[in-house]
Amino acid sequence: MLNKVIITGRLVDAPELRYTPSNKAVATARIACPRDFKNQNGERESDFFPLVIWGKQGENFADWLKKGFLVTVEGRLQTRSYENQQGTRVYVTEVVAENFSLLESRAEADRYREQHGMTQNNYGNNAPSQN
Repeated sequence: MLNKVIITGRLVDAPELRYTPSNKAVATARIACPRDFKNQNGERESDFFPLVIWGKQGENFADWLKKGFLVTVEGRLQTRSYENQQGTRVYVTEVVAENFSLLESRAEADRYREQHGMTQNNYGNNAPSQN
């Protein structure tokens, strides 16, 4: 069996790092991946995928990367479910990343962030929507 995913895109969120009760690191973020074709209005749409990165890789991901950075992630798809507060079963499909690569220099990434209104000191709140 094979479950392998490789996605290249820009981070939609600043990675969020948390620790489980057993002190295992887990980072989460979302990546936007533009589609190869244009819609009926001549615009490119993007797909948005949730990412989960465990352990030391997750710590590195959260420490090194910021919203707007161009990255490639390699991993696998995982589906899980939980019951929300209203008692409804919610299904989530996410990419569990095992490796990642920054595809531009930090200077290039910072230039992109400046051009798109993402301030240096506030990675999560002042950035425009990437939708």
